[in-house]
This record gives sequence, structure tokens and C-alpha cells, in this order.
Amino acid sequence: MKLADDVELESIAKDTHGFVGADLAQLCSEAALQCIREKMDIIDIEEDKIPAEVLDAMAVTQSSFKTAREFVNPSSLNETDTEIPNINWENIGGLEEVKRNLLEMIHYPLDHPDIFSELGMTPSKGVLLYGPPGCGKTLLAKAIANECSANFISIKGSELLAEGIGQAELKIRGLFSRARSAAPCILFFDQLDSIGASRGTTMGDTGGISDRVINQLLTELDKVSNRKSVFFIGETNRPEVLDEALFRPVYQHLFSS
Repeated sequence: MKLADDVELESIAKDTHGFVGADLAQLCSEAALQCIREKMDIIDIEEDKIPAEVLDAMAVTQSSFKTAREFVNPSSLNETDTEIPNINWENIGGLEEVKRNLLEMIHYPLDHPDIFSELGMTPSKGVLLYGPPGCGKTLLAKAIANECSANFISIKGSELLAEGIGQAELKIRGLFSRARSAAPCILFFDQLDSIGASRGTTMGDTGGISDRVINQLLTELDKVSNRKSVFFIGETNRPEVLDEALFRPVYQHLFSS
């Protein structure tokens, strides 16, 4: 491929976590197509051959790769509700302290793991964002994923409870497994209170489905390795109903949004 001078391969590599060879080949193909689309005004598609001067003027740029990245995801996440957030800090007004804390707990361990290792510090495994509806909790999760250039998997807790018996636990295991294979990755659980309510208190849960779901969630959280760079973000507007085990200091920090 003919690359423009502004192409930074290290930057592209940093943005393609979890990509296999086929994914990278698809990314390059999409970037080349994007380059062609940008030059359609000087290409005569009726001609059998393209003039040499037109070909010389075509080169894949960094912006071509950036645009292509929006359409190509790691193969390991093809069956998961995955997105590349386009939200950044400028889209969120205020909440400066929350932003700073998120950077310290998620972004810094990814960019400076050697410093944490030298200081003997263990990065957090997860964050709980809580506050009234509409205060920007989901925006914060997407913004930090964008800031870290990390893969982002979003799931609603209510969707898990809609699964059949045993399927919710299986889906949670699958989510964490795919997140580990595409690390660094951020797992965002929206409406965490729907599956994280205190065990034994869910009315009408005769089969103990809710208890089994939260037990599986806690098991997966305990297995998360900092070296694999998988981060858990939970969101709720009802923190008082959450099971106390979710507040373990090893992976849970609270922020009032």
C-alpha cells in the first residue's frame, strides 16, 4: 500500500486491540477504499485505465485508517454488542473530579503499566457510576473508552434476566471471555441494579435466577487479571439495592455522578 507521510503505524497498532491477521487485512482494505472514495472526483470510472498521475496522487492517509476503524471490529467481538464510542471529554460538561478519577483508575494503568509495577500498586478492576437518571453516567463510560482507545462492550442488565435458565450465567461468562481476548476492553453493564440486587431479597425469584446471575458476575470479576486489562463499569441510579459484595475494595469504587 502507498502510505502518506502522516501515517503512524504505532498509533494504528495501539487502536487495533484484539485484531487477528484477517481483521488487519480488512482494515487495510477498508482504508484503501476510503482513499479511493476521497479521490472519486478525479477518477473517471468510464475509462479502462487510470492515468499514472492520478495513481501517484493517491495515498492512504491516517484519516483513512481512522475512518476504516469505525467499520472494522475484532473477530472475537463479532457476536457481541460492540461499538467504538465517538464521545470525548468535550461532550461532557463539568464532572471534572469524576473525569480525573476515571483517568487515574483506567487510563493511566493502560498507558503506564511499568510505573504501577515499580510502585507495587494494583490498578482497580472496576468502577460503579451512580446518580439520578440523565446525569451523564453512560456518556462518562463511553468517553473513557474513547480516551483509552479500548474496545467497548455494552449490555443492559435487564437483557440478561430475559435469558432462559442457565443462559444468563453462560452469557456473562462469554462476555468476560471475549473481553479478555480483545483486551484492553471495557465491559459496561447498564442498569446493574436489575441483576445486582442483594441476594435473597428479590421478590418472586422462585428459581433463584437473580442470585445465580450475581454469583456468576462476582466469580468473573474475581478472575479478572490486571495484566489482561479488562475493566468493569457498572451503572445504576439505585445503589442502595446492590449486593454488598459488589462493593469489595479490590474492584469497586464509587462515584456520585
